[in-house]
Amino acid sequence: MRNRRVTLAIVVLMLVALAARHPSADIRLMMHDATDRTPHRMQAALDLGGMAFSVLITWTGKRLIAGR
Repeated sequence: MRNRRVTLAIVVLMLVALAARHPSADIRLMMHDATDRTPHRMQAALDLGGMAFSVLITWTGKRLIAGR
């Protein structure tokens, strides 16, 4: 009976560990002009198992000319 309780406790702890979110960093560099409807964009993500990184960078490709 004791072995079943220990096994059940281990299984429950493993399920809780799998359900918990691991820490992640979300970095966004928005360098595009606010009037640019289609800014250039580069996006990357890296998940190391214990930690995750996500990077988004946007920029304006051409100089915007007023009146056009």
